[in-house]
Amino acid sequence: MVAVLSPLRPEPLLRRVRPAVPGLLVGAAGAAVALAAASLFPGASPLLIAIVLGVVVANVGPHLAVLEPGLTLASKHLLRIGVALLGLQLSISDVVGLGWGAMGVAAAVVAAGIGGALLFGKWLGVDWTERMLIACGFSICGAAAAAAVDGVIDARKRELVTTVALVVVFGTAMIPLLPALSGALGLDSTEAGMWAGAAVHEVAQVVAAGTALDATAAGAAAAGGALAVAVTVKLARVALLAPVVAVVGAVARHSGNARRDGRTPPLVPAFLVAFLVLVAVRATGLIGPQALDVAHWVQVALLTIAMFALGTGVRRDIIRGLGWRPLVLAAAATVWVAAIALAGVLVIA
Repeated sequence: MVAVLSPLRPEPLLRRVRPAVPGLLVGAAGAAVALAAASLFPGASPLLIAIVLGVVVANVGPHLAVLEPGLTLASKHLLRIGVALLGLQLSISDVVGLGWGAMGVAAAVVAAGIGGALLFGKWLGVDWTERMLIACGFSICGAAAAAAVDGVIDARKRELVTTVALVVVFGTAMIPLLPALSGALGLDSTEAGMWAGAAVHEVAQVVAAGTALDATAAGAAAAGGALAVAVTVKLARVALLAPVVAVVGAVARHSGNARRDGRTPPLVPAFLVAFLVLVAVRATGLIGPQALDVAHWVQVALLTIAMFALGTGVRRDIIRGLGWRPLVLAAAATVWVAAIALAGVLVIA
């Protein structure tokens, strides 16, 4: 009887999971602190707070090897699950409702943003894998895009970690800067929101910038119009994540830069397939508002844990070895994407 039941015993699974428990618990604690802090400050992003908190923990406290398995799991698998769940937040009708002009601006930002960043990065002498991470991360949706691209190219962990750090620095700088520039340029609430959605890197940073725009006199008069437009335009960029990753994967295979970890990755990773499936499920209207709210909460929680885990990878030794080239490329990509977005907004205004 014991022999029959023994294959069902959970010990093998527990042995695989147990090493990750300490790191996951620390990641969950860091995420809880970030979520609590964000709730105290309207417009604050728990994802950004989590990244900063992770950086602080990694550089102030001792480096504990026992935490590495769980933090690695969070920075990879939980991040990808969170990206997949982002599909439930993408309303195709809202994106289409913006009109072809706004959708064209989003497409132009992604295509021209990636192309320009790759060319400038090549001129700077940045490695192909690193400039691809920066180009896609800064042109589509920050850390989530970088993680998606990392799934199909042979990038080093340091390159992904530094890309995330650069997204945090430059994307966060855009949060107060873009509303100030919008006012100086005389953009109305809709135009400013569209610019924010097309120019800012992370979804969370777009939410923060849109909230700041709505805090202005023009935004307040529009009853939250800037934030709604900003998020919708940003999700139009997010919708291009899967096809871009498929193209990058094909290019990487052709050029010999595909992953070399003993497996042949699919052109579209499983979590991006899940993203597209969830976009389609959302479009059916079968999921009610309450279920979408729960899914959104789970998505934010998972991404917050993942951002904390990624933040712990930004250590002083990595920053010291970053070099000036990726930093200059990140700055140039930010300005380039913002300029394309602004030009598009002014054309269709």
